[in-house]
Amino acid sequence: MPRYHYTAIAAGGKKVRGAIAAETSYAARMQLRARSIHPTSVSEVSSSSERKTAFFSIFSRAGKTQLIDFTQQMATLLNSGIKLTEALSVLTLQVSDSRFKNAITDIRDRVVTGESFTEAMGDYGDYFDVIYVSMIRVGEVTGTMAESFSIIGNFMQKRQRVESKVKTAMVYPLFLMTFCLAAVLILTIKVIPSITEQIVKTGQDLPWITKQMMNVSYVLTSLWVLVVIGGVIAIIWGARRFFKTERGAYLRDKVLLSLPIFGPLIKQRVVARFASTLSTLLGSGLSMAESLRVVAEVTGNMLMKRAVQHSRERILAGADIATPLRDSGVIDPAIAHMVAVGEKSGELETMLKNISENLEASTDVVIERLSAAVEPLIIVVMAAIIGVIAYATILPILEVSSGKF
Repeated sequence: MPRYHYTAIAAGGKKVRGAIAAETSYAARMQLRARSIHPTSVSEVSSSSERKTAFFSIFSRAGKTQLIDFTQQMATLLNSGIKLTEALSVLTLQVSDSRFKNAITDIRDRVVTGESFTEAMGDYGDYFDVIYVSMIRVGEVTGTMAESFSIIGNFMQKRQRVESKVKTAMVYPLFLMTFCLAAVLILTIKVIPSITEQIVKTGQDLPWITKQMMNVSYVLTSLWVLVVIGGVIAIIWGARRFFKTERGAYLRDKVLLSLPIFGPLIKQRVVARFASTLSTLLGSGLSMAESLRVVAEVTGNMLMKRAVQHSRERILAGADIATPLRDSGVIDPAIAHMVAVGEKSGELETMLKNISENLEASTDVVIERLSAAVEPLIIVVMAAIIGVIAYATILPILEVSSGKF
């Protein structure tokens, strides 16, 4: 459905801006008027405009921490007996991000006019994903919205902790590689040419290793580098486009899961994410079929997505969910058996929670061990490379000083 940016006058003469989804600009204006908002301008957002806006708003978009804070504060305010519209009004005064603030303001104005809270949230997918909207919808229907906000706030906080552990483990190796690469480029492009130029002027023949480093320096400073970089960028761009297709995403995920060292780690993270999300959705009151539909959209792995979709089809047909999960090749037979036991005993939510916690703990241990092994390996490799460059630089100087002309 097309989206429209609008500028309008709200109740009390307040000027508001926002975005709305509608079939036509006329329908967009009618929706705004139904909320007692009088539009002064309505313009369709083209797909290229949306991409451009998204690119330049990456750093101004509400971060995960801000969204978690908003969710937890909503839970606190609603638990205190404050009405939904009043809670939204209070939080608009505390949100620092202008785009997120406009989104909350628009949602509040739409709720005031009688529109469903979750329908209004659904128009702001940049902030509220399908899991968020689905869980809040349950709270809106059952009258337990404060509990729903609390559950999803804890869920988001837990997921952020898991992601932070992975990112933290990658920071030092990436910093080390960047520093060493910069040192190699400076030595190769600047230091070696300047030293060898002075030595060549003396008439001395350069050692073989120094000549090879000079060739490398020539390549790095020639136009061929731009050609290579352009080719690499084109390949990456093409690969990204291909991986966005269903077939490309399936092939990518299949290859990732088959990697010798990182494959099992990726598989554990995918299964842990599946188990944690499904457990949380079931705990919030969603039906099994609806929970599986939501999980399929956010699983992040095409093999798991197809397995979850197949499981949902079996559930709707009155069968079990464990068999297609076992046949997917993503979930180990032991875990699939635990899912089957939990399903038969009526304790599937608890079983999934235990599976998620065990897999996350196991993943943390693997990440720590890999990080401990990779860091010294990077140091050794980079030290060897810099050592070769240093040797190629010092050798002709030593030959000059020893009189070998």
